[in-house]
Amino acid sequence: MNAPFASDLLGWKATKNNRLVPNTADTDNRASLAIAATALDNLGIPRDAASGVADPASGRPLERAVAASLRCAMPLIDNDREWQIYDIPVSISDFIQYSHLKKVDALVRTNTELRITLGRDYLIKPDVAVGLPGRNLNGLPFLHAAISCKWTIRSDRVQNIRHENNQMIRHRRERLPHLVTVTAEPLPSRLASIARGTGEVDAVYHIAYDALDQALRILVTRDEIQTSQLDYWEECIGQGRVRPFSDLAPTLAHW
Repeated sequence: MNAPFASDLLGWKATKNNRLVPNTADTDNRASLAIAATALDNLGIPRDAASGVADPASGRPLERAVAASLRCAMPLIDNDREWQIYDIPVSISDFIQYSHLKKVDALVRTNTELRITLGRDYLIKPDVAVGLPGRNLNGLPFLHAAISCKWTIRSDRVQNIRHENNQMIRHRRERLPHLVTVTAEPLPSRLASIARGTGEVDAVYHIAYDALDQALRILVTRDEIQTSQLDYWEECIGQGRVRPFSDLAPTLAHW
């Protein structure tokens, strides 16, 4: 299913020469333009006027929408747990599994050699964090999920996601949180670049999953895109590496 907020965020933006293009498309990539445009058609978004978020590349509209959706959905699925949804920057060191990093950081700040050797990139602030109450009333919360929200996927963003998730895998104590990505990227080959891997990402959740699935099948039938794009898509969804956004809340609530 498509995310309930997909039609609010996705739309058409004007280029410098006043041509309307999808606000998720890579304007230098014909396949990206075709897939994104057909997905918008499938969502029922008219082509005749600018729509969607004005500055989607900032990431904040997607982060806020994901957090708001989870705040509504999580208690409905599991009302026995006190879900804490953060869409403002909060360091992983504020959670039980990573609280020891505060001591590490205090040492690194005062020791030049440690700072050069270790750096400080272990103090990660997820785009959206899902927490649960700690073991006692005054204790730190558990980090249940760290959600990376990427409007589109580029090679530098792939490396950033993998690097941050590897840091969380390496430095955690106790249970590992869910490490997931939410995106609106229309090109399956780019989705595969992050969905594939060696376990840094649990899964990639797409906000226009159904619209994108339909778009790919329509365009391949018309010979308007290479069949390899549909192959990438079917590989990722067949392996459960790319999933509809509607699966995110139930997955976090039940697992």
